[in-house]
Amino acid sequence: MIPKVFREVIDLGDGRTISLETGKLAKQAHGSVVVQMGKAMLLCTVVSNYKQSDVDFLPLTVDYREKFAAAGRYPGGFFKREARPSDGEVLTMRLVDRVLRPLFPKDYHAEVQVMIQLMSNDEDVMPDALAGLAASAAIQLSDFPFECPISEARVGRINGEFVINPNRAQLAESDIDMMIGASADSVMMVEGEMDEISEEEMADAIKFAHEAIKVQCAAQIKLAEAFGKKATREYQGEREDEELAAKINDLTYDKCYAIAKKGTSKVERTNAFAEIKEEVKAAFTEEELADYGDLVGKYFNKSQKAAVRELTLAEGLRLDGRKTTDIRPIWCEIDYLPSVHGSAIFTRGETQALATVTLGTSRDANKIDMPSYEGEENFYLHYNFPPFCTGEARPLRGTSRREVGHGNLAQRGLKGMIPADCPYTVRVVSEVLESNGSSSMATVCAGTMALMDAGVQMIRPVSGIAMGLISDGDRYAVLSDILGDEDHLGDMDFKVTGTSEGITACQMDIKVKGLSYEILVNALKQAREGRLHILGKITDTIATANGEVKAHAPKMINRRIPNDIIGAFIGPGGKHIQELQKETGTTIVITEDAVTEEGIIEILGTDPAGIELVIARIESMLFKPQVGSAYEVKVIKMLDFGAVVEYVEAPGNEVLLHVSELAWERTENVTDVVNMGDVFDVKYFGLDPRTRKEKVSRKALLPKPEGYVARPPRDDKRSGGRDNRSRDNRGRDDRKPREPRKEE
Repeated sequence: MIPKVFREVIDLGDGRTISLETGKLAKQAHGSVVVQMGKAMLLCTVVSNYKQSDVDFLPLTVDYREKFAAAGRYPGGFFKREARPSDGEVLTMRLVDRVLRPLFPKDYHAEVQVMIQLMSNDEDVMPDALAGLAASAAIQLSDFPFECPISEARVGRINGEFVINPNRAQLAESDIDMMIGASADSVMMVEGEMDEISEEEMADAIKFAHEAIKVQCAAQIKLAEAFGKKATREYQGEREDEELAAKINDLTYDKCYAIAKKGTSKVERTNAFAEIKEEVKAAFTEEELADYGDLVGKYFNKSQKAAVRELTLAEGLRLDGRKTTDIRPIWCEIDYLPSVHGSAIFTRGETQALATVTLGTSRDANKIDMPSYEGEENFYLHYNFPPFCTGEARPLRGTSRREVGHGNLAQRGLKGMIPADCPYTVRVVSEVLESNGSSSMATVCAGTMALMDAGVQMIRPVSGIAMGLISDGDRYAVLSDILGDEDHLGDMDFKVTGTSEGITACQMDIKVKGLSYEILVNALKQAREGRLHILGKITDTIATANGEVKAHAPKMINRRIPNDIIGAFIGPGGKHIQELQKETGTTIVITEDAVTEEGIIEILGTDPAGIELVIARIESMLFKPQVGSAYEVKVIKMLDFGAVVEYVEAPGNEVLLHVSELAWERTENVTDVVNMGDVFDVKYFGLDPRTRKEKVSRKALLPKPEGYVARPPRDDKRSGGRDNRSRDNRGRDDRKPREPRKEE
């Protein structure tokens, strides 16, 4: 039986549409939907266990995968099968997770799995912009306890006009690339990169995206109603005890407030709060703790959070004694590591990042191979967050999703300031050595200094800051340079990177509903003040990029050659280029410009003499003598019928000097006139029409001897110098005729 299909169409207003469809695929999932835009199709399924997990958090897993078959391609590797998710897929998972997670009830601990798959690709559609819509639409078709529909949309700005979900070609022309996640009422998540835009421009982009998201949320509601909205499932929530909560609040609130007001260090503060918690436990019997000991810790944390928030709202003070706009002490250092191409340490309070820079050729570019996009990055940043940076001991399980996300944010903040004519592939690695608040922004600052230390001519230095917001509806406080403890107790945390001219990247998670754009802009302006303060500390350490790369760092020179001589430069089987690399101690990479069809030669080496030798070889190949001009040559090979000479100004560029062009007098032996190593001038005549080879002459630059008579030209009537003998006159007429063969 053909299943009944339910469909809802979203009009983007410019001729493009997005359709939501359910009822045909994956009907055993608790909710499933197919989202289609153009030829791009995503299947999203959601499932949640009916039994609560024995944890105190929501075990939500968001999985986004792009199938190579969707683009008519094979996966790479030996097994030809999709394996671990790419960084691009991980980043999409994080974007969706950050919007969905806050909308589940805080006491809902059943395992939830959201799976989004790209089933059909369209080169004109970026599927990550549809993932949040797909996830929310599938949840609306389920019976999950979920507050309200959400969606995500990408916004770009081309020639001053905002565009929703631009394609990759449009995005290349855009000065904004932002992903916004929101419900119909509130913006919840913002992440993206910009070309030094203002705070007001950023707010306008968010508003524009939010209007489109409202339409997408309404479409999900219509689809769920048409399909048949399911009753929300019942589940056993967390146990609550209001009397116990009040008792613990009375016992701890004032003490927590006093500790928070002391402005102590992280360790001192942690130990002091731990002592109060032990005092609270001591107020209960062992039987009482066995009965509701888990609630004691829960209500203590709630009381502690309330006290810290009130301290900030009422007195403008924070856990470490700072005011809301204060930045922690900063110290910086460059050129710390002697063997790397560039390095820097950035320390702000109890957060420290050590960044290194490595310079390479285009062969070192980061290759991106996804069904929806193939390309490479000539600037990329890797971020490492080892457990010791927070004083923990835990096993290493490879690169975490958090490391991928934080590294991507720092990369987006910096990459716009790498000049387009930078000849290198640049890799930045950030090692977080201490962490108590925004190590990703410390990475941006350390990365800026390391790049300038390496001699990368940045357009402008970039700094970054992490901000927080606390609000009770009537009062609010924006916190500059937040601590790790302030990260989770606030209503908004956001990170902003930028230059003196504007914002280059941002990441926001907004927990308070209905945050006004006025507060948002004020928070961004306060962030700008903090960024500029930090930027001053950076430029005090290194004001401008070093004029040259370090002595031990590779120097990069680019040269272009015509396409038709690439083969000659490389040689058969790469023989010439391999010998040249060995001889000069350089790395030589050849690529082709798809537009001009020229060969681009990258020369990378630490020895300037080796690089100059490669350049000389290239210039030699590009050398084109002009007809009628004289050139200095050197004899490099002696032959019976002439000498092979090379142009002094183009070593390796050889030509035959025929014996007849050595001197005006008849030359019997080449050695009578020139010998190996002789240097003299010759005149260039271009291609000889008779031999079709290049012709040079020594005698043409010498005066004619007195009484010289030119030899008469050869008689053209002769056939190859054979004395006019015909085919019937070959001196063979006296031969006897052959006798016929006798038959046996």
